[in-house]
Amino acid sequence: MASFNDTIIADFRARDGVLGGHWEGKTTLLLHTPGRKTGKVTVNPLVAAPDGDTYLLCGSAGGAPSEPQWVANLEALEGPVTIELGAETVQADHRVVRPGQDADWERLYGVWRAYWPDAADYETKTDRKFPIAVITVR
Repeated sequence: MASFNDTIIADFRARDGVLGGHWEGKTTLLLHTPGRKTGKVTVNPLVAAPDGDTYLLCGSAGGAPSEPQWVANLEALEGPVTIELGAETVQADHRVVRPGQDADWERLYGVWRAYWPDAADYETKTDRKFPIAVITVR
């Protein structure tokens, strides 16, 4: 998976955040999260559904049975997170919204699901409900 993500990251940076192919016309961002245990920063390319002045990221992992590590790393992060959005690298506030723990989850997940057509397929692969990260650029 790292080589697939590395290719997307390189394309993202070469094109100032505008991706073609499967991601054409969709907002994507690069999320930089330090590992909870290692402190090593990992960069993840993610579909970012615009929602007012925020972006919504989904911890779907393509419908895998387990959450992607970036979700727990983001939850453990105190202070702002670094993102690349377009040609800019900026700091952003963040919060993770989980189903059953936050009344906003239904609406936020609905926005992301409507934005990203693959969401319906992801849902068929697992019984888990996906957390949503709300990213607000400072």
